[in-house]
Amino acid sequence: MNAPSEKLSLSLNFRLSAMMFLQYAIWGAWLPLLYPFLANHHGFSNTQISTMFAVGAIGAIFAPFIAGQVADRYFATEKFLGISHIIGALMVWQLASLESFSSFLIFSLLYSIVYSPTLPLTNSLAFHHISDRDRDFGRIRVWGTVGWIVVGITIGQWLLHHHTPAEGSADVIAAAQIKGMSDAFRLSAIVGLVMGIFCFFLPHTPPAKGLQKNASLEALVEIKRNPLLMLFLLAVPVSCIHQFYFVHTAGFLGSFQSETATKINAVFGVGGGGLMTIGQMSEIFVLMAIPFIAKACSRKTLLGAGLIAYAARMALFAYVTPIHESTGIPEVAILILGTAMHGFCFGCFIFVAFMIVDEETTGDVRASAQSLFNLVIIGIGTIVGSYIAGGVADWATMDGAMNYTKLFSVPMWASIVCLIILFLGYPGKKAHPRPSQAPSE
Repeated sequence: MNAPSEKLSLSLNFRLSAMMFLQYAIWGAWLPLLYPFLANHHGFSNTQISTMFAVGAIGAIFAPFIAGQVADRYFATEKFLGISHIIGALMVWQLASLESFSSFLIFSLLYSIVYSPTLPLTNSLAFHHISDRDRDFGRIRVWGTVGWIVVGITIGQWLLHHHTPAEGSADVIAAAQIKGMSDAFRLSAIVGLVMGIFCFFLPHTPPAKGLQKNASLEALVEIKRNPLLMLFLLAVPVSCIHQFYFVHTAGFLGSFQSETATKINAVFGVGGGGLMTIGQMSEIFVLMAIPFIAKACSRKTLLGAGLIAYAARMALFAYVTPIHESTGIPEVAILILGTAMHGFCFGCFIFVAFMIVDEETTGDVRASAQSLFNLVIIGIGTIVGSYIAGGVADWATMDGAMNYTKLFSVPMWASIVCLIILFLGYPGKKAHPRPSQAPSE
């Protein structure tokens, strides 16, 4: 019988939680608003915006070969994170004032190469210092969700109070709000600078010395077997589905906010990004429940629940008007429910997937394995998903207006197909083959 896992110290718990808060606040400040900002302020086409989202994922492709290799073999993780975030803060500040497509594209690419590798490294650093991943990781990672919520509502309120004219037509007001979205990049830069300095106070996480000099190649060997192989294969279409949400939801909700719901605007601000934080709020409850549910359910069951949530969310968005007309449920309630499904999508699939990667790989390549999975989720999947989302948007645009039923029905059916593949091909075991590493300071 295994001995009870040691509880985290208050100091370690605070540092790891604050790390997650800042890590995802950096990203959450601008990502939900990127599509409406590029489309409506800069006037970029769907193809150009798809390219912008795609180059934004390039960094995730390099992450396993830069961050994973450095952190697993040569350089302390916390120092790599600190340097990366300080450089990233300087870069993302520039995105607020760039006007041309080419300049915005180049800086997005450079920023992606610097920022994207830090995402899996915060996971691997946390896993390195906790003794029970099921008990501790959810309570730490949930602070990343809190960070996303805080900056999302902050930007929404900033747009409402500083970029919403007291008088003017709806078009004039909307244009002023969209122009003000450039401040989201400035907020991201400020948080990034704080994160960069804070990283040097994180617990020391030295590189491991594995059997092979190249940690990424060693990790690839372990990924060739199930359940990792099936998980990595499913991650590509799931990431594409995920991308529909982040590309189109802010504009979808923003158009609703511009027509109604002054009470909602008073809480979440305007622009759609603040209202999207309802998804992160539900994510908090899901992540808090994972430590209890994970001990009772197989990983396959949890992944399946996530895919069902993906399909349900897109169905609610696609058919909000027919559901309202047939049931009498207010449209705002349907939209809030659909947005809240994000917590189950992320918590039950992506969060659990990172746990599976950690428990199915050996200790000396875990940072590289996390980076490889990040490559699939944020790299390959985002690139492919961005172009698919842009192409479907062109297909769903009729007489200059977006047909959201057509738009969101595509990822809805894709989620159902992924669920069938999971049911047929993923092993249903409940085993936890490898414990996390013992805590260390």
